Amino acid sequence: SAAVAEDEKGERYRSRYQLLTMSEFQDAHLAEVKPLVEKEEAITRLLPDFDVQEQDVETVHGSVHVTMCGTPRGNRPAILTYHDIGLNHKTCFNPLFNFEDMQEITQHFAVCHVDAPGQQDGAPSFQAGYVYPSMDQLAEMLPGILKQFGLKTVIGMGTGAGAYILTRFALNHAEMVEGLVLINVNPCAEGWMDWAATKISGWTNALPDMVISHLFGKEEIHSNHDLIHTYRQHIINDMNQTNLHLFVNSYNSRRDLEIERPVPGINTVTLQCPVLLVVGDSSPAVDAVVECNSKLDPTRTTLLKMADCGGLPQVSQPAKLAEAFKYFVQGMGYIPSASMTRLMRSRTASGSSVTSLEGQRSRSHTGEGTRSRSHTGEGTRSRSHTGEG
Repeated sequence: SAAVAEDEKGERYRSRYQLLTMSEFQDAHLAEVKPLVEKEEAITRLLPDFDVQEQDVETVHGSVHVTMCGTPRGNRPAILTYHDIGLNHKTCFNPLFNFEDMQEITQHFAVCHVDAPGQQDGAPSFQAGYVYPSMDQLAEMLPGILKQFGLKTVIGMGTGAGAYILTRFALNHAEMVEGLVLINVNPCAEGWMDWAATKISGWTNALPDMVISHLFGKEEIHSNHDLIHTYRQHIINDMNQTNLHLFVNSYNSRRDLEIERPVPGINTVTLQCPVLLVVGDSSPAVDAVVECNSKLDPTRTTLLKMADCGGLPQVSQPAKLAEAFKYFVQGMGYIPSASMTRLMRSRTASGSSVTSLEGQRSRSHTGEGTRSRSHTGEGTRSRSHTGEG
């Protein structure tokens, strides 16, 4: 049958992946409705061994480590990811991009993972006197990366600091960004008290705690000990502490994005592309994301507040995020639903239904029913894009 053939094809596709388990995450337990993967594979590396390039790219503000998966297609944007403080592209995005449903989506796109300077695995310390790029300068490094890999446009996916960087990039280079998925984005400059708190007491001891409280909500920190322990150990043992401190200081010194909700007849600064804002309902970033939503064009913006979810939805709820991402890229005219067979089947099996996701999405809007309907009008959209394959 077609279903069996599809499963066999998927099995062959997965067999071409190599599994490199990162031992420090072997004891991780990721809370979800059902286990996402075996515990020891919780945060692992599954990348096609036949089509991955890792290289250091020289940009206007220094060298940056980039991992390119897949071959760019001239008629489609690549997916460009940018991680948060205390993480790199592996620990921030592997649980999502390794998830089977997400792989079914990403096989249609090249994926470009950017590690902020000095945050990649095994990064050496910067030389004495090195001045870390500001958040604006980190955003200005991205056009050079796109040029290096021959990418005309991207769909950005960023978390926390990475979401801020991608937003700044889209504001400065709207022609390069077709869409943005922003997880835990904060459009505002750091408050003085927050900034001062990071300067008090020896930063060496305070840094891991500060990063953990940025990444996770209080509820998670108190209840999900395995997950918090896993990430705390990663921050302490695997991240270059000096480099991390520089990146954290850069993020804490960010300026306000100064975006405003567009008003007819008035020239305002705002994002020009479709935006999917994502935040867990117990995330420390909830207020900031809601604030960001109020500053964006309501006809181009979707706010997804994920129930029973903390600070890293891409880790704890990859099924829901993959589904939301599917609707987002289909709304942009990419991926006909005919090619999403495994995702459709797995959704039916897992009970992660469209209605529950749509319910969350529409509840998070006020008077934006048109947009919610446009996300559910999949049949119309897929009929108009069936020729794209």
